Amino acid sequence: MRSYPVLIGILLLLATAQSRAARQERPDPEFRQALKAAIESSDSFRDRFDATVWMTDMAKRLSKRASHIPTGERMQLLTAIHREATRFGLDPHLVLALIDVESDFDRFAVSRSGAKGLMQVMPFWVQEIGRPGDNLFDIETNLRYGCAILKIYLERENGNLERALARYNGSLGSSVYPRKVFSELRNRWFSR
Repeated sequence: MRSYPVLIGILLLLATAQSRAARQERPDPEFRQALKAAIESSDSFRDRFDATVWMTDMAKRLSKRASHIPTGERMQLLTAIHREATRFGLDPHLVLALIDVESDFDRFAVSRSGAKGLMQVMPFWVQEIGRPGDNLFDIETNLRYGCAILKIYLERENGNLERALARYNGSLGSSVYPRKVFSELRNRWFSR
């Protein structure tokens, strides 16, 4: 007899979930086309299903943060973020949170100290690496530099993400910047 309340609860939960699913908006043609193109060009996902789920979820979240970026460009940006983060063994959600804090998704952002682009890479890195022709406002270039730098700092700090983030920001010894990134990661970008 005790199982009836549990059964009723499960049935109500299923009915609520079906009701929510029925209310979800169907994607507009522009979003559908951009998603299709992004998934077909992506090579950093295990399979198309994972790509579809992640891209759809992150595109919705990114549209709230970067509505100034057209749908197709948001999908290209997400594809590039996932690819570069995965290339360097980083969580793409972490890279999204870092970009959110660093540049607010402004690919042409320049900080007071001269850091450029989405991941706010300092221009001296271009000279240090010996590639003076690299453009830090180019999305792919900026993401590659930023992810590589963060990965190296993470290795240097023996996997301590808080210290690696502080080093990335030039604030080693302070937890203010890492807390901002962790807050964005937890509240906005981490898959639930």
